[in-house]
Amino acid sequence: MPNPIDTGWARNIVPRGLYGRAALILFLPVFVITLVVSVTFLQRHFEGVTRQMSASMARELAFVARRIERAENSAVATLAGETIAAPLGLTLRLPAEPLEGDQRRFYDFSGRVVIEVLREALPEILSIDLASDDKRVQVVIEGDFGPFSLSFDRRRVSASNPHQLLVLMIVTSLLMTGIATIFLRNQLRPIRRLAHAAEEYGKGRIVPYRPAGAVEVRSAGTAFLDMRNRLERQNEQRKLMMSGISHDLRTPLTRLKLGLSMIAPDMPPDAEDIAAMEADIAEMNRMVDGFLDYARDEAHDSPPVPTEIAGFLDNVLADAERAGQPARLVQFEGAADARAVFRPDMLRRAIENLVGNAARYGTQVEVDAAVGPRSLRIGVEDDGPGIPEDSLDTVMRPFTRLDPARRRASGQGAGLGLAIASDVARAHGGQLRLGRGARLGGLRAEIVIPR
Repeated sequence: MPNPIDTGWARNIVPRGLYGRAALILFLPVFVITLVVSVTFLQRHFEGVTRQMSASMARELAFVARRIERAENSAVATLAGETIAAPLGLTLRLPAEPLEGDQRRFYDFSGRVVIEVLREALPEILSIDLASDDKRVQVVIEGDFGPFSLSFDRRRVSASNPHQLLVLMIVTSLLMTGIATIFLRNQLRPIRRLAHAAEEYGKGRIVPYRPAGAVEVRSAGTAFLDMRNRLERQNEQRKLMMSGISHDLRTPLTRLKLGLSMIAPDMPPDAEDIAAMEADIAEMNRMVDGFLDYARDEAHDSPPVPTEIAGFLDNVLADAERAGQPARLVQFEGAADARAVFRPDMLRRAIENLVGNAARYGTQVEVDAAVGPRSLRIGVEDDGPGIPEDSLDTVMRPFTRLDPARRRASGQGAGLGLAIASDVARAHGGQLRLGRGARLGGLRAEIVIPR
């Protein structure tokens, strides 16, 4: 299903890069919150507070106007008005010339509220001047002795320094945005390095890469490294397979060629010569079968399924017993009906290879299993000579045999048994561990995989 952001009209306005989209996700809420707070502040602080202060100022203006109206003449009205206006911080001028309508500057948002409240409280107001002097308010009122004006400080009807909160909010938002930008850039840098490493690997070049960043990015980087190492290991094993095929098949083919050259055209071949050539053919068949098994395990076609562990091991050991291999289950730790998720065919082949190797070099083969909360461990131990400590890592490489002469004499495989078991364990996210057995004293091989 296509991403709705990547289709339609949104494609032209939404950034295409991860950094742009992350910045949009981070900064858009900050901008919206700042805008909402600013609008709320303007409405509550400018309008609410200004409306209350203007209403209080209107009552003082009305009080002075009422006192002037009660005077007998203009002189008494001027004296009475100044007597009251001066203590209230008002400047009276009688008479006065009204302006043509109210005056305020276009950016004076609180002035609109001041004019509205004063006109509602005093219908006899002729004009209000907020533009001539932005620090004073001059109100011209119609009176019985002609228009008179009352002026007062603008701070008495408007909140003082209302811009400080807005400036502080904007500066803080910019500061936090800068910090978030630096943090976001640092978080996206590991993703860019991962993308660069993946792109270079797609071109056939391997560049150094180390997982870094957040947990999710580290997980993706580790998965990429595992995938790259697995692919490189498969490429290396494919090269080893080709070299192993060419090397191991060359000897029996040479013997066959030599045997055929020694057969006289006028005499039938001896039974011994025929038996030797049949043995060479059987050896080549075993080698080819081993190569095919190894290639089939590398394909990893079968999906993992939940499987009952005890029943699975019983079937594997029953098949080994029918094949003449003396293997028995000596210990099983965990619930009898415990289950794990794995590829049964692949794990069966790995255990069969371990049991076959143990039966080939020893007279006793013991199998044990332990089912933990998160892992499954299956061990195979024999009483054979074991493997030297310095050769444990070497024997898990494909086509590696510690004793080629013994292999040919006993009719063994192509040195793929432990390599197949190791690859099966890695394909399940686990590992194959080799060491000296504590019970029988021979080789102990353990397959540990997650459940």
